[in-house]
Amino acid sequence: MQIDHRKTGGKYWWIIMPVVLLFSACAPSTRLIEPVDRFEVNRYTGRWYEIARYPHRFEKDLSRVTATYTLNEDGSLDVVNRGYNEVSKEWKSARGKAYFKEEPTLGLLKVSFFWPFYGEYKVIRLDRKDYSYAVITSSTFKYLWILSREPQLSQEVLDGLLKEVEELGFDRSRIIMVDQSSPE
Repeated sequence: MQIDHRKTGGKYWWIIMPVVLLFSACAPSTRLIEPVDRFEVNRYTGRWYEIARYPHRFEKDLSRVTATYTLNEDGSLDVVNRGYNEVSKEWKSARGKAYFKEEPTLGLLKVSFFWPFYGEYKVIRLDRKDYSYAVITSSTFKYLWILSREPQLSQEVLDGLLKEVEELGFDRSRIIMVDQSSPE
């Protein structure tokens, strides 16, 4: 018996959906990497410079990337990501909102730039003394960012963070360094 898929419409979603879920469940997860505790959101707010990242389409060709976090009265954060597109020679920005997934002393948030879709924002390393650098990932190993309060991070600190993320299971060869050398 041959099935004419044009006539069956969505009847076979119950077969396709479990297969899709099975494959997505097999994606490597950062579940075992704990977010930082004793997180202080007031110290985290302000401007951060992107020092290094995994490449992804929404930051393609961007340099001088910054992320600015502002605390709202309801405890959420406004997020503004901004970068210079080297190909089109123009500034690009995206505005989003972040909410704590659990208590606000845990560096685990959900962020949305396109409501109603949210992604996990997990702070996995943080300079406890000065909040001068942070390492961010998501729920999978597809995303990684190294942020700093200054446009440059000392080579010693950067090398230490790169070694740490590699030991956590991130592919160091995929990490790209973000050009922060040009003035705004």
